[in-house]
Amino acid sequence: MKPTSFATKFVPTFATAVLFSAISVNAHAEQRIATFDLGSLDTLDALGLSEQVVGVPKQSLPTYLEQYASDRYSDIGGLRSPDMEAISASEPSLILYTGRQGDWEAALGDIAPLLNTSLQGDNYLAAFDDNVRELASQFEAESDADEALATLHTEIDALREALSNAPRTLVVTHNGGNLMLNQHPVVHDVLGVEALSMPESVTSETRGERTFTPLSADAIADIKPDVVLVIDRSAAIGDEPADADQLRQTLAEAGTTPQLVMLTPALWYLSGGGLQSLALQVEEVAAALN
Repeated sequence: MKPTSFATKFVPTFATAVLFSAISVNAHAEQRIATFDLGSLDTLDALGLSEQVVGVPKQSLPTYLEQYASDRYSDIGGLRSPDMEAISASEPSLILYTGRQGDWEAALGDIAPLLNTSLQGDNYLAAFDDNVRELASQFEAESDADEALATLHTEIDALREALSNAPRTLVVTHNGGNLMLNQHPVVHDVLGVEALSMPESVTSETRGERTFTPLSADAIADIKPDVVLVIDRSAAIGDEPADADQLRQTLAEAGTTPQLVMLTPALWYLSGGGLQSLALQVEEVAAALN
């Protein structure tokens, strides 16, 4: 499914909050925002604050934010390759960034004040709420954010209840032909879908400060999932995407035939953590598991 189909479903549930924001936007504190965080961009969009965005990383925009590819907004480079000249020329009053841009923090700070919008802590939903409210506070839009969050939480609670008896679900990331375990917080924490135990055949490895858990087809057969949700990193960054038919065949040869669901790549790898993206993600999981 394409993100736009979920966005279409999502808009009516947010209609009141977005309408209120659009009406009251002139009362919000004026800012000129350059944002590398696509989740924050979609939150600004949901709150009716797009007029205050001046720069975005256009090559990474997911479909549901494609309106920001217009000439009205400056292209400030890639998520891992900021264009300092373009950022400076856009004259931002605030730059939103995440850990992906950590190496350029000092240089970005020389251009304008910074706000790190990375989700912090072990409680994903609480961190998400805090981020939305902190971002809204930059525009004196706290009441709009609270209304939008209340609408979103109602949706999440309903979907969480609907998934209380979800099938055995495994989330994996595809990268360059390889699969890795992904204990994604939206699936397991926000929606409460039980994370599966790993058999002894599955081992993790550490590279630098990060730990990865590679999964072979045989390992997935040992895990025995009913559904495998695939986040295709390769497709999200423009590399060779996963071949779903080949993956199904490989799993079948290993003795397992779970339902294989390819999640929307850019939505899950590039733009999570926003009011719209979280709504789109929970809707996509619910559609896959119901």
